[in-house]
Amino acid sequence: MTKWSTESAAWRGYLAAALACGITALAGFALLPVLEPTNIAMLFLLAVVAVAWRHGRGPAVMAAVLGVALFDLFFVAPQFSFAVSDVQYLVTFAVMLLVGLLIGQLMAGLKAHAEDASRREQRMAGLYAVSRELSAALQPQQVADIGQRFLQEELALPSLLLVPDAQGSLQPLAGDQAALDAGLAQWAFDHAAPAGAGTDTLPGAGSLVLPLTATMGVRGVLAVACGAAPAPEARRLLDTCASLLALSLERIHYVEVAQRTTLEIESERLRNSLLSAISHDLRTPLAGLVGLADTLDLPAPATAGPGAAARHRSTQAQAIRSAARRMAALVDNLLDMARLQAGGVQLRLAWMPLDEVIGSALAACAGPLAGRPVQVHLPDELPLLHLDAVLFERVLVNLFENAAKYTPPGSALVLRAEARPAEVLLTVDDHGPGLPAGQEARLFEKFERGQKESATPGVGLGLAICRAIVQAHGGRISAGHHGQGARFAILLPRGTPPPDDGSGQPLSTVYDHAA
Repeated sequence: MTKWSTESAAWRGYLAAALACGITALAGFALLPVLEPTNIAMLFLLAVVAVAWRHGRGPAVMAAVLGVALFDLFFVAPQFSFAVSDVQYLVTFAVMLLVGLLIGQLMAGLKAHAEDASRREQRMAGLYAVSRELSAALQPQQVADIGQRFLQEELALPSLLLVPDAQGSLQPLAGDQAALDAGLAQWAFDHAAPAGAGTDTLPGAGSLVLPLTATMGVRGVLAVACGAAPAPEARRLLDTCASLLALSLERIHYVEVAQRTTLEIESERLRNSLLSAISHDLRTPLAGLVGLADTLDLPAPATAGPGAAARHRSTQAQAIRSAARRMAALVDNLLDMARLQAGGVQLRLAWMPLDEVIGSALAACAGPLAGRPVQVHLPDELPLLHLDAVLFERVLVNLFENAAKYTPPGSALVLRAEARPAEVLLTVDDHGPGLPAGQEARLFEKFERGQKESATPGVGLGLAICRAIVQAHGGRISAGHHGQGARFAILLPRGTPPPDDGSGQPLSTVYDHAA
């Protein structure tokens, strides 16, 4: 508010006091036939109260003095004269003036307290709103924007938030560059003390710099272009705002630290799992391959019959082939998981019967499933499914190989399918020791194995690949128990197959889209 507007408001208050007293005098003339002069004096006191509440202390004092004068002039004999015929009226004037001044003082004080309380309430509401916004901020830039907007709305002061870089030099985030004094801001940051207007350090500066001191250190500085030392209430508000900004910056810092730590822990876990898999499941076949290659150079025993050398080489070749296939399967799992997570796999979807995919998967697992009874129960009304046959066959192959590795030789394997209104349920049941209790969901994580230390080959990627492929088809896979072993359940959406046009062409038209 400018000086001219302040003076204009003060004169309006005094003018209002004079008008109030004049109106009270006119009302007293109208009521004089029915009221005693002492009661009319109460009307002037009521006018003093109204003026004090509306316009403050100065106009109230004027209303009290003017009310006594008008009461003497118009309502005390002799009328229209300040002479007093009855000395007792002097006591009335004195009491009336004293009471009017006292009431005016009290009412003005109450009004000032009410205005201060209202102002504090508004600022507390503003601070509460700012604290809520800061609690949701995820970046230092957002913190700077919130602080600048709050100080502009509450104090009409331009501000600038500065945070240190990796070398400790302050860098501005957001705000008015007019509030920036680089040297003053760096001093306040280095010494963790306020500087500038209203402080012991360069009090003549045109800006005030407050360090953003949090629990674990100084997170930056807040520069405010205030021109001169701010009022005590404004300074308290600035200190509170600086504390909120500091806590928000510290929270964001430790959130980033926690995220980096979690990422490092997860990376370390995956690296250890990968190294363990390589050292256990790749180094052992490699050592076997080296040993088998060395045995190829050895001559057949002299006591062996004809054709022993050929049989010897054939046996070693089969062993080398088996170890190489095992290594290739492990490497394929690693590469497939990397491609699936990178989104580099394109699904080639086709409408096709589920029994064909199951048959192909069983044929591919003829070796691991040798000697095991496999029961397949498929209903006649099973609908066509929109599948990538190659990838979904990989899901079933992984489940079959897991059953072969983790169940006793000769135990049965049961496949069932069930058509539901919107989905098709496929279950794979084995008759083994089952799954670790409480670990069913974790088995689908990368490098997760049912038994941490086990002689069973594998890197713990088979089920993770199954989940990624099933999810790419819009389905879900879960693990559980069926009373006699482990159960893996796959839910796939049914969809609406295209109608057969009678042309004899198969419905398995290929569609491409990203996994």
